[in-house]
Amino acid sequence: MKDIAGQLLKLYAKRATAEGHAFSKDSPWQKEFEEAFEFTETPDQVAAIRDVKRDMESDKPMDRLLCGDVGYGKTEVAMRAIFKSVLDGKQAALLCPTTILADQHFRTLKRRFAAFPVTIDLLSRFRPPEERKEVVRRLAEGTLDVVIATHRLLSKDVTFRDLGLLVIDEEQRFGVAQKERIKEWRAEVDVLAMSATPIPRTLNLSLAGIRDLSVIETPPKDRLAIATHVVQTSDEVIREAIRAEIDRGGQVYFVHNRVESLGAWREKLSELVPDVRIVAGHGQMGEMELERAMRAFTTRAADLLLATTIVENGLDIPSANTMLIDRADLYGLSQLYQLRGRVGRSDKPASCWLLVPPGMPLTDEARRRLKAIQEFSDLGAGFRIAAKDLEIRGAGNLLGGEQSGEIDAVGYETYVQLLEEAIAEMKGEPVPETREVTIQLGIPLGLPPAWIGEENLRMALYKKVAAASDADALGRVAREAEDRYGAPPPEFARLLAVARLRLVAQRLGVKALHRRGTELAATLEKEHRVDPERILSALRKGDLTASGPDSFRVLNAFEGVRDDPASIPSRAEAFLASIARAGVLP
Repeated sequence: MKDIAGQLLKLYAKRATAEGHAFSKDSPWQKEFEEAFEFTETPDQVAAIRDVKRDMESDKPMDRLLCGDVGYGKTEVAMRAIFKSVLDGKQAALLCPTTILADQHFRTLKRRFAAFPVTIDLLSRFRPPEERKEVVRRLAEGTLDVVIATHRLLSKDVTFRDLGLLVIDEEQRFGVAQKERIKEWRAEVDVLAMSATPIPRTLNLSLAGIRDLSVIETPPKDRLAIATHVVQTSDEVIREAIRAEIDRGGQVYFVHNRVESLGAWREKLSELVPDVRIVAGHGQMGEMELERAMRAFTTRAADLLLATTIVENGLDIPSANTMLIDRADLYGLSQLYQLRGRVGRSDKPASCWLLVPPGMPLTDEARRRLKAIQEFSDLGAGFRIAAKDLEIRGAGNLLGGEQSGEIDAVGYETYVQLLEEAIAEMKGEPVPETREVTIQLGIPLGLPPAWIGEENLRMALYKKVAAASDADALGRVAREAEDRYGAPPPEFARLLAVARLRLVAQRLGVKALHRRGTELAATLEKEHRVDPERILSALRKGDLTASGPDSFRVLNAFEGVRDDPASIPSRAEAFLASIARAGVLP
């Protein structure tokens, strides 16, 4: 924990002390550029634009995550930030995970910036080698204002004359090594990361306040939710889904993520729907061949695109409103969500068919993912999908290689608490001491489902009771529970009584209390010791015995109440209080 805390502190310190470029306030050109936007901004878009501009005009480097569904206007927010950067004489870079997405952004920016003297170019494998060299040279010289690029941008030979803004689209698609390279720039350059479904660690860092977060949840006008079906693979299902879309004049995506068996699927689909024009696309195709296939689909020279997950990002084809995903059980939650986002980009009803193999049992995690993607089929669900992914896969290390994963050893909240304590310790701040007390009285404390039906609500109440730091806090929890769920049962009163006992034990330095029949045994914290002189005088009463330098027993603590669960916690509390009054405890 101290190693991680040390790295995190260095990152904090570097960001806190780094002098970023404070961009100028909006100029008339900025206003003119924004007024040329052909749609009306949604309220969430307006808020995100305001957040980004405020960050850019500050002298601290921006590190903001923009979370919003596919087609919800994240790119427009990014373009306004890019224009603001260029107007201040700074260069801007837009980093994309795929050549298809880079190509689409290049076209969008060229169209949007056409009326202004801004130089824009593309750096990807779609360009010939000599053109790529030329782009790299112009970036270094400063004669190129904006570059849209794939991973090639992260190569060591790419340098900027004066980079002011880095926009990362679909940040969850970049690996750890690439993010380490991006992190080198992060301390000085303003960074805007965009994602519909951030990886668990990214979302967690944002929720924890380590990175700033803007969320666009308002759907564009006339956008409809995508009907999502989980079905067993069959010729009939595939034929009917494709037929229904083609018959209404639309286009279809069929996703199969194995290049070697793509040909076999093409033959099968040709047999099932012989009159449908099919093109295939995957990442191992040559640049020209892939571009031809994509162009055929976008220009409607083909009806069905059979592809790998290369279509996950960047394709915006309003006429394609049905998608079939083969072996959907093998995909990640974020990936399924991104793929599904390729359809439903117009005002027409869209559907996504998640095909699973018949007769093959699914893993528990695959079932949870498919249930989640089906459940969150309404508009603006990307943020909740990411939160569900965080719940299913865990948060991963805040720094280092694991971008997701359970923190098995201690549980997530304890992990974060330990990290906070380690950071406070390294800063020289006092770490509040929390004493854990083990109490075993042999009485039932479970809240009945008849009082609170939902398991997660019962768990939340247990947590609130356990987190109460004093009697007043416990009283507030009790009043809130009664107000919300009605008259409490006896079990809740017992739970509160044990919580009060725990607070008394913490205060007195008692770390464990055990009931054995009528006897109460107590173990003290290491720094606490029973006062031998006091014990001797107390022993004469015949009800107290020392069983070691840091433990004692009350022999007849529960005489008469051993079978009455309601009285046991209060009797134990009374004995602790009387022992404290007798001065046995320091």
